[in-house]
Amino acid sequence: MSEFIHHQTAHCENGVTVSLLKHHGVDFISEPLAFGMGSGLFYIHIPFMTVNNGPAISFRTMPGAIFKRTCKALDVKVERKKFKDSKDAMAFLDAKLAQGIQVGCQVGVFHLPYFPKEYRFHFNAHNLIVFGKEGDRYLVSDPVMEVTTSISAEELEKVRFAKGALAPRGHLYYPVEVHKITTEQIQNGIRKGIKRNCRDMLNIPGSVAGVKGIVHTSKKIRGWREKLGPRQAGLYLGQIVRMQEEIGTGGGGFRFLYAAFLEEAAAIMQNDELLRVSEKMTKAGDLWRDSALQMSGIYKGRLTEQKDFEACADLLVEISAVEKDAFKDLSKIKL
Repeated sequence: MSEFIHHQTAHCENGVTVSLLKHHGVDFISEPLAFGMGSGLFYIHIPFMTVNNGPAISFRTMPGAIFKRTCKALDVKVERKKFKDSKDAMAFLDAKLAQGIQVGCQVGVFHLPYFPKEYRFHFNAHNLIVFGKEGDRYLVSDPVMEVTTSISAEELEKVRFAKGALAPRGHLYYPVEVHKITTEQIQNGIRKGIKRNCRDMLNIPGSVAGVKGIVHTSKKIRGWREKLGPRQAGLYLGQIVRMQEEIGTGGGGFRFLYAAFLEEAAAIMQNDELLRVSEKMTKAGDLWRDSALQMSGIYKGRLTEQKDFEACADLLVEISAVEKDAFKDLSKIKL
């Protein structure tokens, strides 16, 4: 098999998916295509759970789902394992590397030595590729970094068995068998990915997920200043910005990525109606960026009045309406 090539991408799991599939000869795959076929776009405000002492919000689907769904759509057989014992997990990884197999790993970012300190949060759904070993150091391709790096066995073991929410438990995964992929398979993968994403954003019961979840968060924001006090409420908003822009759960960037997927899908499916929805998703991405600026102003203490919190909440209501409109349109397109 060819030498491993590092690919930098906007998001870790998309990047691991793209890099591993490209390494196995799936040349057409791109980050937007992997994200779209994997139905990566999502929103959920998880009740009764906090992350870093703030609200638990995610702008993407569950960790591991993008890789799993994209590979399934393309009929790529994969192996996935979790471990109770960290020594067993490291021994299994060593065995795969000795066979020349590159492996995707779920890790916690807090103890990643090559991450800048300002990005080290207790977030356990980061993904990277271990593609080799030199002495006692593991060669790492982290898709959000410009170049490859290496870390010690002790450092890798620590991040593979990070504690807390979404603890990785040594989770690793890799393609086992890749057949020739047809245009029909790619088109079916796009259809299925779009259909599932429309369902996830429009039709999940309850009020905390999809477009309804965005409105749920807006209602919470309106009450935070009075309930928590301006400082703690500002910290909560700072946490949303962190989840949105820095940690890897997606936010505005994922809306732009989904817009790019719809553009690529329009060409593959030969259906220009997808371009119209792509423009709406780009608008949603712009609004998420606007909301991040507003929330940052409150977090930094520049904006402190209730009307500033109301402006944040109003933006989220507008975002929900734009995304609802986009996915309703998308659900009606015959592909």
